[in-house]
Amino acid sequence: MDKVSFHLSLLSYLVASLSYFIYLAYRGPLVSTLAKWAVTFGLVCQTVTIGIRSSQTGHGPYTTSFEVALFLSWLMVVVYILTEWKYKIRDLGAFVIPLVFVVLLFSAFLSKDTTFVPESEIRFWLTMHRTLSITGYAAFSIAFAAGIMYLIQEHQVKTKKLGIMYFRMPSLEVLDNLNFKVITVGFPLFTLGFMTGSIWNTEMNLPFFSWDITRTLPLVVTWSIYCLIFFGRMAVGLRGKKAAQGAIFGFITVIGTYFLHIL
Repeated sequence: MDKVSFHLSLLSYLVASLSYFIYLAYRGPLVSTLAKWAVTFGLVCQTVTIGIRSSQTGHGPYTTSFEVALFLSWLMVVVYILTEWKYKIRDLGAFVIPLVFVVLLFSAFLSKDTTFVPESEIRFWLTMHRTLSITGYAAFSIAFAAGIMYLIQEHQVKTKKLGIMYFRMPSLEVLDNLNFKVITVGFPLFTLGFMTGSIWNTEMNLPFFSWDITRTLPLVVTWSIYCLIFFGRMAVGLRGKKAAQGAIFGFITVIGTYFLHIL
């Protein structure tokens, strides 16, 4: 059953990705409806997959590489739906959902073996660490998409070549504000995930702060980038193109962190 629901969600996100691209170009109402329902159906199927997996392992989807990728893609969809509902930026789906599809497709090639997590405070702090961190990552994916959209719009304005994309995507101000708002949510969550990860280390009888460069340095770099964007906006008015580029580069380091810290 979990394999069926997994592949249905993967197929749904593929259909939704193609539909969003078509909608971005042709603005067909039927295509928009198809994209919306495909995402919804994919989320339902993926929720079933996570539920079955959790019932089999006895813990949440946060211990193995497969579970983390599955959970991350699920949260990306949840955050996207909430963002689209609040800000009515349907075109965001053309940049977020394909990314969801890629993450979920990648998870299909990972080992499905389970890992035992004992009933203790170790499980609590592991749950908090992974849940907070991955939720922060999901918020950063929205900032990443908004950053790409911003740079597309900014390029068209700068070159004075206002193509069809210019009139169909949100304004630079809307995208800049969206970028900051989702980072305002994601950065504190990621910071708390960082902190609870250190507490988890102590529960595992490890040093509070790991000096393993391959694992810790990417986390520090990622945290520093979003810290700069978060406090830079409030302190010196960092916004616009630089903030968009920071959000894009930050998410690239998130992907690098995933490969080095989780795999």
